[in-house]
Amino acid sequence: MSPDLSQYSDQDLAARACANQEDAYRELLSRHKTAVYRLIVKHIGDADEAMDLTQETFVAGFAALDRYDGERPFRIWIARIALNKCRDWGRRRKVRAFFSRALPLESAHHVASNTPPPDMETSDRQELARVRAAIGELPANLREVLLLRGMDEVSQSEAAAMLDVSEKTIETRLYRARTRLKALLAGTSDSSQG
Repeated sequence: MSPDLSQYSDQDLAARACANQEDAYRELLSRHKTAVYRLIVKHIGDADEAMDLTQETFVAGFAALDRYDGERPFRIWIARIALNKCRDWGRRRKVRAFFSRALPLESAHHVASNTPPPDMETSDRQELARVRAAIGELPANLREVLLLRGMDEVSQSEAAAMLDVSEKTIETRLYRARTRLKALLAGTSDSSQG
């Protein structure tokens, strides 16, 4: 009879997983996959890609589980891996976008459009797209803090641990991110008028 792993701490589960106990991997995945998925989808804005990156995060995390420091929360450790996967995805996306724009004009019909179909364009969707675009224009260090603190509701100390910076740095970056986002949104609406 296998033990009830729901009573085990993440640290104990990690130790069991390092000892090749498959049920410990499943329990860690079960506990943390939803939070990791939400973190990723808020960072990249694509639900399908977020599913793939969530899987990649856990594959990478489980492969490196022997390097997990049990003194730190597993949630923060796996979130740092997820953030790195988001950064990698963003870099790959920029490279793909560059090459798709570099295609000859006569091949352009093969490149999918990122704009929603006209029947889906409501004012709410447009506003959400405008905010997402403005968030996307923020430097990565400000965008990450804004998403962690503002959307994922991660505490200041947890965000500091995930990003490996001080809590004061998190506070400063959050202030700068909000200020710059406000300016971007104001500038976006002004530039649309003329």
